[in-house]
Amino acid sequence: MKEVKAIIQPFMLKDVLRGLAKVDGLPAVTVSEVDGHSVVHPDYKPSPKTKLEIMVPDEVVDVVVDTIERCARTGKSGAGRIFVIDVLSTVKICTGERGTAD
Repeated sequence: MKEVKAIIQPFMLKDVLRGLAKVDGLPAVTVSEVDGHSVVHPDYKPSPKTKLEIMVPDEVVDVVVDTIERCARTGKSGAGRIFVIDVLSTVKICTGERGTAD
C-alpha cells in the first residue's frame, strides 16, 4: 500500500476529484487547504494550495498518479507536486482492524 500525496492548485480540485472518481479500487480521498511557502525565495508570498492524501492499493498507484497529473496540470509553474510514500501499517480506529486501506 502507498500514500499518494498531492499539492495542487485549489481551482483544479473539482477536475482532479472527477478524474479520481473513475479509478476502480480507490477507497477515499482526504482534502485539506494548505499554504505554500518558499524557504529558498524569502520574498515569495504564501499561496493557497490544496492537499490530497490518498491511501492506495499498490495495483492502482500508477493510475492514481497519472490521473492527478493529467487533471491538475495547468501548464504553469506552481501547478503542484505529487509524492508517493510507502505505508507500513494502518489501523481502523473504530474496529482495530490493521493493514487495510479501505
